[in-house]
Amino acid sequence: MSEEQKRPPEGREENLSGGDAFKVDLYFWLQALVMALVSLILLFTFVGRVIGVQGSSMVPTLHDKDMLLLQSIGYEPKPGDIVVLTKESFMAQPIVKRVIAVGGQTVDIDYAAGTVAVDGVALEEDYINEAMYELPPDYATHVEVPKGSIFVMGDNRNKSSDSRDPRLGTVDVRYVLGRARFVLLPFQDFGVIE
Repeated sequence: MSEEQKRPPEGREENLSGGDAFKVDLYFWLQALVMALVSLILLFTFVGRVIGVQGSSMVPTLHDKDMLLLQSIGYEPKPGDIVVLTKESFMAQPIVKRVIAVGGQTVDIDYAAGTVAVDGVALEEDYINEAMYELPPDYATHVEVPKGSIFVMGDNRNKSSDSRDPRLGTVDVRYVLGRARFVLLPFQDFGVIE
């Protein structure tokens, strides 16, 4: 290419002053920032969410004020999963619990032996905080989980309001916001939830 071909045509030189160049750069940065924010909003609305833990019902697995990343889309609750659910008639804030049983399964709680059995098989629960205290007689000890529902309990059984409580009972899966997959904060606890 000759020197004349490289030069822009007369009157089309695009020398921007410092202020104009700054405005152009700012426009492109703002455009990129808006696209990133829109992408994050769509991601957290349709794919996953960030939720904070409130209280001590999931100690030692999770702690008060932990920030969790949830898997929302395409998730179906399974026994052992830690889920976040909401049932405003029970509690205004979302709650974090472990799925013990799903629809069609039977749960039996034996306080004397300190066991929870699903379909007659005692669970190996190395994640619980301490042995369970016996609860008032109106709290569930035998539950047949209806189809489309789950039975949930906290890992800190003595400090957990969960499906044993007649006010919550079994939970319709439509109340499940998602499965807790990662602890985001605090940084010392960052990682995958087992």
